Amino acid sequence: MRNRWIAAALGLVFALVSASAVAAPEDFPKPAKLVPRVEFWKRVYTEVGTDGGFLHDPDDLTLVYERISLPNGQWDKAGYKHVEARKKHVAHVLSTLANGKRGGLSEDEQRILALFETPVSTRKLKDAAAKVRFQLGQSDKFRAGLARQGRWDGHIRQVLAERGLPTELGALPHVESSFNPAARSSVGASGIWQFMPSTGRLYMRVDSAVDERNDPFMATVAAARLLKSNYEAIGSWPLAITGYNHGLGGTSRAARQLGTKDIAVIIDRYQSRSFGFASKNFYASFVAAMEIDREPEKYFGAVRRDPPEDPERVILDAYYRPSTLAQAFGVSMAALREVNPAVSESVWSGRRHLPRGYELRVPRDPMRASPKVVLASIGGGERIHAQVADSSGTHKVRRGETLAGIAKKYGVSTKALQRANGLRSANLIRVGQRLKIPGYAPPHPQEAAPPSATTASAAVEPSPTQGVYRVKRGDTLASIARRFGVSARDLATVNHIRNANEIHPGQVIELPGGSLTARPGDRSHAGVYSVRRGDTLDSIAKKFDVDVKALLALNEIRNKNVIRVGQTIYVPGPPEPPATEAPAEAVAPAPVTEAAAAAPELAPTSYVVRRGDTLEKIASRTGVAASELIALNGIRNRNLIAVGQTLVLSAPPAPAAQPEAPVAEEPAAIPPATPSGR
Repeated sequence: MRNRWIAAALGLVFALVSASAVAAPEDFPKPAKLVPRVEFWKRVYTEVGTDGGFLHDPDDLTLVYERISLPNGQWDKAGYKHVEARKKHVAHVLSTLANGKRGGLSEDEQRILALFETPVSTRKLKDAAAKVRFQLGQSDKFRAGLARQGRWDGHIRQVLAERGLPTELGALPHVESSFNPAARSSVGASGIWQFMPSTGRLYMRVDSAVDERNDPFMATVAAARLLKSNYEAIGSWPLAITGYNHGLGGTSRAARQLGTKDIAVIIDRYQSRSFGFASKNFYASFVAAMEIDREPEKYFGAVRRDPPEDPERVILDAYYRPSTLAQAFGVSMAALREVNPAVSESVWSGRRHLPRGYELRVPRDPMRASPKVVLASIGGGERIHAQVADSSGTHKVRRGETLAGIAKKYGVSTKALQRANGLRSANLIRVGQRLKIPGYAPPHPQEAAPPSATTASAAVEPSPTQGVYRVKRGDTLASIARRFGVSARDLATVNHIRNANEIHPGQVIELPGGSLTARPGDRSHAGVYSVRRGDTLDSIAKKFDVDVKALLALNEIRNKNVIRVGQTIYVPGPPEPPATEAPAEAVAPAPVTEAAAAAPELAPTSYVVRRGDTLEKIASRTGVAASELIALNGIRNRNLIAVGQTLVLSAPPAPAAQPEAPVAEEPAAIPPATPSGR
């Protein structure tokens, strides 16, 4: 009996030890020394809006001297003067107390003295008098952020989970931007994750036409990659998050100097000119935001969330004016702009074009044809083959203008404008001064001119590389399916065709899985290539046997050493042979070859799975539907794909079959593409 009891006891101890060994440590600890900071930020986020704030001690956040209401309800000149006057008043009270006054205290003197532990030293009171700080309230912005969060919360959590990151990190935009894609900081940070341009370029496209920092979908993926990189480098979420604000180098240096990764110790003891109030409080403000985000009703009552954003997407096959696309998709410019926050002001104002390869988003419309079909139906005269040439315009400074305002007007960064004009300070501009605008040029009228008849016919004709095919005389649904290596049933389903015999010449058919592809090594076609880890522009040029200069020119790359993993590189094709080289009696090639030869944008036929990939993500990246990936690769479980696994992106085209009997007589006029009904 005794042995049985001992065995049971030992088993219990072993179980407890084992449980503690496998239990994951708390990702986001809140040490006792950090609690006052977290509670302070909860007050900032929930108690007072941007019409007021707190006067407080920047080091001991239990010392909140008073709550202020701004005279005009906003932070303006009058508000600044009011705050400065109140700071001087509080500093005077602290200095009076430091001089030993303890009797006959005024109401303010009694209240402020009561905030300190007794007895309080003269030194502490004098120090406090010298550093009274004002913190603007954020409750109205935080509540608005909770509503906006609904648009992207599902996407954010999915991205974080796919990378094995704590989903609580999704609360970080509350601290950075209140989930406002239009948020811009005075130092150049942008978007809901507040990326600086230099950091943003490591993960995203940031140029004069597209700034993906402002796209919540793209920026979330970049933020997840950066946070994961920080954590893997430093092994602590408090420090990884602090590094997001302060920089990983500075945060790592603080840990090394103090010999600890305890965030509370680092905040309390680390001394650096750059490690100021914002950096010291970034982790605490995140914890506060995370706790509010877990139960917002506790602080704000019922909060109505915005519905999730779920626009349709299509990769642009040429350069376009926004007005062209808005008209083609039947949406307003304002609606198109709202779902494409990455597009710069220079594009919306007409100084630049929407670039080729950009993933355009359009509001969903079940009565409209699919985006690929709509894009294919745009006339050749509206397809532009080059971006507006770079040159420098000028701007004459007017009274009341700021450098930031001028930069926003022309769709460039303040820093770029400052560099282009050799300005040491963004505040030193004068009325009448001429500023050079980098990357500015007026639209070229000749780009709007209709192309020649030959060019126009080639541009208007939809090609399989656009994911669509125009039915020709003699085609049947079965012959089209065989030609492109898909099933007739899939063709019918995608195009909502109820009767396989009811297709007609001129009809635009959407191909399942997006565009057809050719192997990268096949030099008979031009193509596109997705940059992989270890690639250089020289190695890509060598792989496709093309000139590096041609790659630079075609892709508008200024520095051949700056390319990123996942970037799309357009590969120039060989010049077409002169007409005399083809015998007059030559048999016309199969439609697949015709289409591929006519269209320059062909992608690789395979994809190597990377860490963090899912089928949905690969489908979005490659333009091949997830269902098609499953069918092509014989995948039984969509959740079981492995890093390094090679996925086939398209079936090899079947040999051209003899035309079958036509299914319908060719009409006198080709009807326009009809809505797909989706």
